[in-house]
Amino acid sequence: MAPSVPAPLLVVLLAAAQTVLVLVVFPQFLPENPFAWTFIRFISLNFGLWTIWRVFIYPFYLSPLRHLPMPKGGYPIIAHGLEIFDQPPGRSIQEAVAEVPNDGLVNCRGYLYKDQLLVTDPKTIAEVLVHKCYDFEKPVRARNFLASVLGDGLVLVEGDEHKFQRKHIMPAFSFRHIKDLYPLFWSKAIEFNEVVAAAVRECTEEAGGEKPPRNSGVIEMKHYANKVTMDIIGVAGLGRNINSLHNPDDELMRNFEEITAPTFEQVIYFAAYISLPTWLAENLPLRIARRRKITAANVRNIGRDFVKEKKELIRLQSDDHKDILSVLIKSNDFSDDMLVDQALTFLAAGHETTSSAFTWTSYLLATHASIQNRLRDEIGAAIPSTTSPPPDLAATLESLPLLNAVCNEVLRLYPTVPVTLRNTVRTTSLCGVTVPAGTRVAIAPWAINRSPHLWGPDSCTFVPDRWIDKATGQANNHGGATSNYSNMTFLHGPRSCIGQSFAKAELRALVAAFVSAFEIELEDPSYVPMPAGVVTIKPRDGLRLRLTALEG
Repeated sequence: MAPSVPAPLLVVLLAAAQTVLVLVVFPQFLPENPFAWTFIRFISLNFGLWTIWRVFIYPFYLSPLRHLPMPKGGYPIIAHGLEIFDQPPGRSIQEAVAEVPNDGLVNCRGYLYKDQLLVTDPKTIAEVLVHKCYDFEKPVRARNFLASVLGDGLVLVEGDEHKFQRKHIMPAFSFRHIKDLYPLFWSKAIEFNEVVAAAVRECTEEAGGEKPPRNSGVIEMKHYANKVTMDIIGVAGLGRNINSLHNPDDELMRNFEEITAPTFEQVIYFAAYISLPTWLAENLPLRIARRRKITAANVRNIGRDFVKEKKELIRLQSDDHKDILSVLIKSNDFSDDMLVDQALTFLAAGHETTSSAFTWTSYLLATHASIQNRLRDEIGAAIPSTTSPPPDLAATLESLPLLNAVCNEVLRLYPTVPVTLRNTVRTTSLCGVTVPAGTRVAIAPWAINRSPHLWGPDSCTFVPDRWIDKATGQANNHGGATSNYSNMTFLHGPRSCIGQSFAKAELRALVAAFVSAFEIELEDPSYVPMPAGVVTIKPRDGLRLRLTALEG
């Protein structure tokens, strides 16, 4: 086992012990007020020796990871530590995966040359996420950052608590339950179209002049995508119609949009939170530090109200509630605080994942007119009238090759969570290499999903047809990659996204209805959105689309 790095607290305790020893053995050589001066000297000496050991000796001569390949560049002392500020998140990891020859691991050292491993191939990813998954946990500070808003829901808990929660939540995401939700997804998608069409008409009227032959106008897509996905998870997850599509000043929507805004200040605050003591990070002279406390309290109060109201409704109408929160309440496996944690987790993860994917789908279709037209033709042939969908809507949408190909390709290119981190909780091994406890491991869906070694030379290009078999014309579930671990958008193993099927079904419905109703273009044809954010990614400066309402 590699020698553990002395923690600052241990250095201080050692200095205290050294001071006491000197006071007992050599009191005649000490000056007046001997304890304070001797303690300060030992503190200085110990921290100096620890710094030399930690920065200049251990990483280069003793670490069992020192022989692993490393990316070029970096800076003295901080090495590749600044890459936490990458926009899009995972860009540097993508370059390392593509350019650094390796056998599954790359050592991308961070501050003070601390070892940080990048897993780069399916075999190593399987070790981290499946075969040795409980040797790796999310970093405590990153979990605390999210838990300050969401509480200890399924996404954040670890170990036995995670096993317990996943086991008792899984029934709410069963295959049959998702199938039954398609009519809800479709009705909300049509409602979304109506709201957007009204916004387009209003935009046209405000522009003045004569009404154009075809109703056309500009909307901010990211904002509307947030609203419709919040309304969907509100009904499906909590059994409550939040109705943010029709409420421009909805309190819950306003708070969540502020919390998830992809601003640089958010990135700075997140970096401070995971690098500095929590009390210091939370009291930094940043506006976001103050606002986050307020928005977190607002969201949690709303969550408590949701749980209280739902329990009362179940008491009065015990058999009429099939939403996810009702399933958890009826199980009697969760306390009220745990129910609030799960409700907030559903709201955040449930709407943010699909909102991001829907926004990026709109962008890619706006910049690929031929694919947009093909998709519209496919949907029109299967669903001639959006107001009268086929009886088995789930089977219809899941059978459309290009619709599924477009959705899969968007999720591949723009994974909602581009980078996720793990810390080893015990000494373990990867690829036969000893990995000491406390080592950080980065899994980057952004990099893996775009790796030319796994997806070929067009790995960064929008090519939906890779998800359609040329021989049969039917959709496939591999996109031409040879391993399931080549697509990491929803991860794999016990920590994979429990709502994967929910998110995919919701996205199918939203995209199908939207493409059927509008011709989609960018307001500025030269605009290239920058993926940005802290945990999830959306266009940093928004996505303004010019929509033309289609007849019928």
